Amino acid sequence: MAILIFQHSDLSTPGRLGLTLRDHGLAARIVRPDRGEPIPPDLDNVDGIVSLGGPQNMDEHRAEPGRWPWIEHEMGLMREAHARQMPLVGLCLGSQMIAVALGGEVQPMPAPEMGFHEWTVLPAGQTDTVLSGIAWSSPTFQVHAREVTKLPPGAAILGSSRACKVQAWRAGIRSYGFQFHFECDRDSIDRFAEADKDDFLRAGLSVGDVKRQADAQYAAYARLADRLCLNIAQYLFPPHLRGATGRDMPRGSASVTLVG
Repeated sequence: MAILIFQHSDLSTPGRLGLTLRDHGLAARIVRPDRGEPIPPDLDNVDGIVSLGGPQNMDEHRAEPGRWPWIEHEMGLMREAHARQMPLVGLCLGSQMIAVALGGEVQPMPAPEMGFHEWTVLPAGQTDTVLSGIAWSSPTFQVHAREVTKLPPGAAILGSSRACKVQAWRAGIRSYGFQFHFECDRDSIDRFAEADKDDFLRAGLSVGDVKRQADAQYAAYARLADRLCLNIAQYLFPPHLRGATGRDMPRGSASVTLVG
C-alpha cells in the first residue's frame, strides 16, 4: 500500500511534503504521466493521492483534449478517491484538477500571481484541523496564471489572497486543494524563478526580485509550510498506514523519489 503522488514536471516535486510523509512512515510512489508513465487503472493498493503542480492548463486541456490525454485518467482516480473518502490533496495544477474532476471550474486569471504574496485563512479554515497552527495571514509562494473560479458542489473556501479567491479549499472530509506552493525549499524557489523567468517578468518580477523576496520571506514561509505538511501527514493519513516507507531516501532534497 502506498500514497500515489502524481508529478507533472521536473520543477514541481514532492519537496517538503514528500519528506514529511516519509518521516511519518508513509510509503509513497511517484508517477510521471507527463513522461508517459502509466497511471494505475484503479486504486487497489493505494492509500491516497497527492497531485502536484505543472505547466499544463485546464482550459487548454478543455480546448485540446488530446494534448494531455492522461489528465482525464488522473481526474477519474481523483473522483474515485473522493467518493471513497480517501485522502486527496492537490497543489496548484493538482488543486485545479481536483476542482474540475468534482464539478468545479477553472479559468485564466486577469493577471498571473507570481512570487511571494500574503494569503489569509478564512473563518471556515480557522476551525479546520489541517490548517491548525497556520497564521491567519502569512506569506506563501505563488506560480500560477489560472485559478479555481467555481468550487465543486458542497466545497468550502478555507483561504484566499488578494489576487486569488480560492487559495485553499476542502470538499468532503479528506479532499483538499491548495493553489500555492507550500512544498518548495529555498533552492526550488530559485529554480522556479530561473526556469519561469518570462512568466515572472510578465508579472513585473525579475529573477533577482524573486530571490530577494525569498531572502526576506523564506523563514516565515518555511515554518508554516512545514506545519501544513505535518498536519497533512498526521490528520489526513490514518496511523495504521505508517511504518513501511523508504528510510534510505536522502534528506534535504526537494526532488527525491519516494519508494514503497
